[in-house]
Amino acid sequence: MNQPARITVVGGGSWATAIIKMLSEGNAHIRWWMRSKTDADHIKKYHHNPSYLSDVQISPRKVRVCTRIKDALRDSEYVILAVPAAFVSDALQGLQADSFTGKCVISAIKGMIPGDNCLVTDWMEQKFGVPARNLAVIAGPCHAEEVALEKQSYLTIAGQDIECAARVAELLSCRFVMASPIDDIYGVEYCSVMKNIIALACGITHGLGYGDNFQAVLVSNAMQEIRRFVDAIYPKHRDLSGSAYLGDLLVTAYSPFSRNRTFGSLIGRGYSIQAAQTEMKMIAEGYYAVKSIHAVNRKYGVVMPITDMVYNVLYEKASPVSEANALKGKLS
Repeated sequence: MNQPARITVVGGGSWATAIIKMLSEGNAHIRWWMRSKTDADHIKKYHHNPSYLSDVQISPRKVRVCTRIKDALRDSEYVILAVPAAFVSDALQGLQADSFTGKCVISAIKGMIPGDNCLVTDWMEQKFGVPARNLAVIAGPCHAEEVALEKQSYLTIAGQDIECAARVAELLSCRFVMASPIDDIYGVEYCSVMKNIIALACGITHGLGYGDNFQAVLVSNAMQEIRRFVDAIYPKHRDLSGSAYLGDLLVTAYSPFSRNRTFGSLIGRGYSIQAAQTEMKMIAEGYYAVKSIHAVNRKYGVVMPITDMVYNVLYEKASPVSEANALKGKLS
């Protein structure tokens, strides 16, 4: 029998909990780092996360919960980052490059590092010297809530080293999840970021009362916008109709489980940003991501009317009604 894979999961939210559930289906020993000592103690005693996906049972035989990040990373072969992008730096505070030596680091984060305006994988390479061959990303289409319900789900694992991606895909595959590897790490990661921005746009316009006809046109134009942007930054032959690209966009744009769509809908209905964030009680990655993408695009000058609309509403205090009206004439 093969030795269990030694895996560290960083993060205590719904996506981290769903990843724990997937990994626990296989042959793995898992260390689960979370910031909240209260939640960690609860899981140790009652074997479920009290704050997220509380119906998911956590196996004490396979999962060891800890609140010291250095302890969590000790002896692990794989490190899965599943905290919001804005909190990655805080979560890994105090670690040095040798903490990641020889480990495969996988980003399950659908955002960019605020301020640095860079992808999580790029940041890990620059900050901790993790070589590109040891980096991978997890993409959907896959909502944590459906994983918790064991509904059939699909993941794409992208990495420059296809063998690394394939090993991660094998770890995450189980009776209700099919995971497959591809080598387009930058295309997948940027699309994962962009789809959250598009979901915000879908939510804003839905909150304003726009119907399904408009939403379909918005999403189809969004796919073209994503293509222009990704091709400008990382030109590569890629089929954006694949599930890692279009599939992930569709589920985030339309699903009631999408926190970005929900956040956008609140803004469209007249909530302030602060009130929407309070109502959500969870992070909408697109809120931070649109600022980073807008900054990156200053260099490339890609025509991105949907992204610009979201940025103007969230950061320039523009009227959602006026921005949506202006956007209508730019879609076809």
